[in-house]
Amino acid sequence: MAEAFAMIMGGGFSEQLSVLTETRAEPAVPFGGKFRLIDFPMSNCVNSGVFNVAVLTQYKPRSLNDHIGIGKPWDLDRAQGGVRLLQPYRGGPYGDWQQGTADAVRRNLDFVQAQDEDHVLILAGDHIYLMNYRPMLREHVQSGADLTVGIRRVNPHEAHRYGIVTLGADERIIEFREKPKRTRETLASMGIYVFRKEVLIDVLQNSDYLDFGKHVLPAMIEQKRLVRGYAFSGYWADVGTVQAYWEANMSLLTEEPALNLYDPDWVVHTRSEERAPVKIGANAQVGGSLISNGCYIEGIVERSVLSPGVFVEEGAVVRDSVILHDSVIKAGAVVDRAVIDDAVVIGANARVGDGDDSTPNQAIPEVFNTGITLIGEHSVVPEGLVLGRNVIVHPWSEEKAFGKRKRIPSGADIGKNLR
Repeated sequence: MAEAFAMIMGGGFSEQLSVLTETRAEPAVPFGGKFRLIDFPMSNCVNSGVFNVAVLTQYKPRSLNDHIGIGKPWDLDRAQGGVRLLQPYRGGPYGDWQQGTADAVRRNLDFVQAQDEDHVLILAGDHIYLMNYRPMLREHVQSGADLTVGIRRVNPHEAHRYGIVTLGADERIIEFREKPKRTRETLASMGIYVFRKEVLIDVLQNSDYLDFGKHVLPAMIEQKRLVRGYAFSGYWADVGTVQAYWEANMSLLTEEPALNLYDPDWVVHTRSEERAPVKIGANAQVGGSLISNGCYIEGIVERSVLSPGVFVEEGAVVRDSVILHDSVIKAGAVVDRAVIDDAVVIGANARVGDGDDSTPNQAIPEVFNTGITLIGEHSVVPEGLVLGRNVIVHPWSEEKAFGKRKRIPSGADIGKNLR
């Protein structure tokens, strides 16, 4: 295997993930019950034999830093290599806020230059996939490429969300278009890049490029550098919208999920919490769901993903929803097609995601219009309150944020945006 070190982009937020990234960086968003998004690229690294990993942080990094710690769950607490958290700083030739993915690496070029490996693996911190990087690294070295880009076919109707590439002879990328409105091509960049280290340093030192997808990749193609694609056919999800995030969680509930979290040969490592076993009450009904440690279910849970510590009281119903850590669904409440963030209390007999009205959300109608209701962390939904579809409740919204209303209409935006 080629000697490479990895740099994981962990400093961003997603406006389209709304309240899920108002209090945390996108890679720290919980997923699949016990995991966080950052767990997937970090686990892929160590499972691929890459044990020198840097995570570049910036936006609201505290929960991400706490989660990674010294890297022990990933066997990255090492004297040589291991995991390093690279924070933005002031002063010197590279100091200042990062303006994009390429700029983030440029501001850490002193770290890049200090590494012994000859190749740099650059990864997004917010994609969900299981991938062995060794074949890609091997092909990159054997081909003599300056840059190898991970690519994957996507649904033609989703192509506008991605950077789309066109391949020529010998898998050479001859054209790249960032999020085209119309295209017949369906090969998308996965945001996985392998650079020859000397090339990466040269490109970033002698330019003001801010982003790998928007600037570096098109420029290198135009300069006739050898840029090749590496096709990946496995499961891969960019959960950059609430709908994509919800769908990725729901896909884990199928009989044979495309993302296999139970493969003993490719373990997804994470910082597991010490929690008591799941407890299912005598009158509880649980079907087609993923339930994490520390959950206590006395009500009904159908086709849902519950993170550690969730409590569903007797008479409550949770259906087609994602419930994050330590949230409480009180007796008689109904949660339907919703994403509930950490430490939320849904009051007794409240209804979250009610009715057939799918009026888009008033704040972000272009991306929040599929009927999912989203409740930010540490919020309290009052007893008996009814919330329609596409409602956003921002973090730390207490009962007074809802006023004296008995019903919140579909598309409403409640509370203060903490971003």
